[in-house]
Amino acid sequence: MSFTLYPAIDLRGGRCVRLVQGDFARETVYGEDPVQMARRWEEEGARWLHVVDLDAAKTGDHVNLSAVGEIIRSAGIPVQVGGGVRDLKRLEDLLSLGVSRVVIGSAAIDDPRFVKEALRRYGDRIALGLDARNGRVATHGWLETSEVRVEDLGREMAAHGAETFIFTDISRDGTLTGPNIAAVRSLAEATGKGVIASGGVGHPAHLTALARLAPMGVIGAIVGKALYTGDIDLKAGLLAVKEGSR
Repeated sequence: MSFTLYPAIDLRGGRCVRLVQGDFARETVYGEDPVQMARRWEEEGARWLHVVDLDAAKTGDHVNLSAVGEIIRSAGIPVQVGGGVRDLKRLEDLLSLGVSRVVIGSAAIDDPRFVKEALRRYGDRIALGLDARNGRVATHGWLETSEVRVEDLGREMAAHGAETFIFTDISRDGTLTGPNIAAVRSLAEATGKGVIASGGVGHPAHLTALARLAPMGVIGAIVGKALYTGDIDLKAGLLAVKEGSR
């Protein structure tokens, strides 16, 4: 099973930003032009991009839809997009823009009927974003935490056709201290499906360690802050993935 590195572009107010542990009060702006950022990652060798609409995740306000469309038109690689996808209209708006994979998060808790219908209609063009705080699923831009355990929701969604999960340990996100490898592996084992790791990647060695889990179902890693701070050079990160995949 191959392993993919996903550079992240988080959108808020049309700008490229990063948060620490999902805290909207701890925002750093890394660029005014997300389209230029997308082109940069493509030119440096990225094969996919991961885009999050933070405004939509928090409020449902889709002010970044045009920016998402511009990224897709400008990038010559597939783009997966998440943030505030809570009904079929929002989902189909993104697909009509050319989004290759749509990430659904909070709705898996709030409206499982919609998620099951989305999986029935669009299959592997859907990824389930499972964001964890102390092992339980957080929703609505990480502002709320449910009582549902990540592995339990993962098993349920896999039974309804989910093939791809994105797992984020909120406590690691934006910290560069390393991903929660044990939790990522546990979700892959629980679901029997592909899991993309997110949160905490801060060194090429973290990518090598994750890539070594590809035979167990860990199929990728999302890297955000480390690319913007220079802790990881994208080309070095791709080499680290290659090393771990040997």
